[in-house]
Amino acid sequence: MLPAEVLRAIAIMLALLAAVGLALGAQFQNDSVHQRVNGTGISRLGIKQVLGLLKRPRWLVGTSFLMLGVILQLAALTLAPLIVVQPIGAVALVITSLLNARIYGVRLGPRTFFAIALTLAGISSFVVSAAGVATEVEMSDEKLLQVLGVLALMLILFGFLMATMGDTAKALNYVFGAGVLYGFVATLAKVIIQRLIQGDFDTLTLSAAIALVLAALLGGWFVQNAYATGPPDLVIAGLTVIDPMVAVGVGIVILGEAANASMDTIITFIISGLVAVLGVYLLEKVHPQTNEN
Repeated sequence: MLPAEVLRAIAIMLALLAAVGLALGAQFQNDSVHQRVNGTGISRLGIKQVLGLLKRPRWLVGTSFLMLGVILQLAALTLAPLIVVQPIGAVALVITSLLNARIYGVRLGPRTFFAIALTLAGISSFVVSAAGVATEVEMSDEKLLQVLGVLALMLILFGFLMATMGDTAKALNYVFGAGVLYGFVATLAKVIIQRLIQGDFDTLTLSAAIALVLAALLGGWFVQNAYATGPPDLVIAGLTVIDPMVAVGVGIVILGEAANASMDTIITFIISGLVAVLGVYLLEKVHPQTNEN
């Protein structure tokens, strides 16, 4: 068995490759969604419109890249704690921003780069801090039930909000919903992997797998609607901040992966998260492709 430091280094490399898959997948899917809605007057994708994307080769290519990213991310989660692996996806933000700007000939101004830098600085600080204190923990039935309970509340909340907001929902609303749901998807994936390693494949673990699929499907619908109303780098920025924040929050509070963290480290976590969130907020306000500008 390789030393823990080596395993975490491999996990970080896998997570970086997963970020590349996420960035490429986001770009291809975003292009396909925009082609689908341009000139149609559609402001929100329903089930029919989303299913229609299955006929678009470019969207399917993007999905393939995303699936590759998911596989690499799962491999990384097998080798290292959730709070170390999940935030690394922020690298996708840089790739997507540069790729999207080049494809569409968009000039990213200093304020946009500043917003991206803030986001990356917050996430990077978080990963460095987490790598030094994160520990693998036993995934008990009690912890899994707590995760499922919180996810159930989130599903009810988002269902209510989407029904209430309707066509007034903006890209950031969908990004936030997708980020929260994907955070739980990553958490459940880690829990299931760890329980399989422990030999705990039972009805509760199967329930977690079903909940993972449901959260991933709803999160995917949110993402497609976010693509329809905003640029891909805004979507990636939100997902690479909100997703890891939720996953890390659950990893710390419920799973106990940061039980060895000092108060200074916890404060660093909080400040880093706030900086990253500020970066995403500014990105929506200053990005040349957002609807508000």
